[in-house]
Amino acid sequence: MVLVAKDIMEKDFLLLGRETSVVEAARQMKARKRGFAVISSSHGTPEGIVTEWDLLSKVVAEGRDPATVKVSDIMTTNLISVDAGVGFDQVAQLMAQKGVRRLLVFKNDQVLGVITASIVLARLKEYIDKVSAQIARLQSPIV
Repeated sequence: MVLVAKDIMEKDFLLLGRETSVVEAARQMKARKRGFAVISSSHGTPEGIVTEWDLLSKVVAEGRDPATVKVSDIMTTNLISVDAGVGFDQVAQLMAQKGVRRLLVFKNDQVLGVITASIVLARLKEYIDKVSAQIARLQSPIV
């Protein structure tokens, strides 16, 4: 079985409007136990992403007031995405090439979910475990 992006993505991700304050974003990220939030336009179109690193480096480290800074002021706008049908190997390769830990998964211009580096590692481990089990079953016992 070949895994594709839609098989490994997280469907439950945090989506915030661009006018959300950084302090509110941090509260929602904490409540949902997420290290990032996808930032969308008023029409729901993804425009950027804000990570815990953005909060630290662009707000806290610079002494800015998180209650007045908007997520749109600190979001990364260069979103990396894949089609839902892209293979697992291409997903991993793209993440490595671009140096990103998160990819948006699209189908027909709709965001279906997000793939994170931790998902890729977990799926890779599952795959290795399955292959190892198959190899072990095929090997004849040494007498």
